[in-house]
Amino acid sequence: MKLLTRTEEIILAAVWMLKENAYGIAINQFIKQSTGLNWKFGSIYTPLGRLVKNGYIRTHESAPTPERGGRRKIYYELTQDGLAALREIQRINNAVWSHMPALETSDKNE
Repeated sequence: MKLLTRTEEIILAAVWMLKENAYGIAINQFIKQSTGLNWKFGSIYTPLGRLVKNGYIRTHESAPTPERGGRRKIYYELTQDGLAALREIQRINNAVWSHMPALETSDKNE
């Protein structure tokens, strides 16, 4: 299995956590809340496209809504391959970090 990039991992985890509420704005807000990082709104769409292309997520559209000027929301849903990819990256992260000594701050390293 091809490893996910860190960005793909974060976005895939957001889609998994948001479940049926996973659409662009909600994904971006979830990432901001979870990481404390302010990602530009458009920066999630290229990795989302890769995740769709690789079969890790699928999309579906909502009905048009008046508050969106008749436009539809694009919702994202984790596939079985996406869940497997998340499990694999979690396993790898846990394995790598389990062998690491505690990261301590000392004046020597600064």
